Amino acid sequence: MSSENSFLGTKRNGVEQMSGIVTFLPLIAIFGLMYFMMIKPQKKAADEKKKMMESLKKGDAIVTIGGLHGIVDEVVEVDRTVVIDCDGVFLTFERGAIARIKETAAATPVEVKEEVLVEEPTVVEEVEVIEETPNETK
Repeated sequence: MSSENSFLGTKRNGVEQMSGIVTFLPLIAIFGLMYFMMIKPQKKAADEKKKMMESLKKGDAIVTIGGLHGIVDEVVEVDRTVVIDCDGVFLTFERGAIARIKETAAATPVEVKEEVLVEEPTVVEEVEVIEETPNETK
């Protein structure tokens, strides 16, 4: 019996056994699946966040990663920071602390709702008082 070893496997009696590549095919398939299921979507999300940070401008309504809502007052390119106006309080954050841009504040009209107070009618019950007089017995 002659056997020859090669890259693809071993030859025994003229039949080539492809044990070398067949052994690694599931491992290669798992790495390929991991790339398309995990790494590629993560790169896409990172690219979208980078694009969002570059498009940040004064007047954008934003939400920070801590849940703070505010309007961008100033974007400092040198420090890569953002000054946010939160109801008259100006806070400075790193650009990475911005979770999302809600909308541009200047483009959004402010809707003012008026409260209408409705008075409920008051119900007054009239109670009739009956005075009993003691019966006089003789």
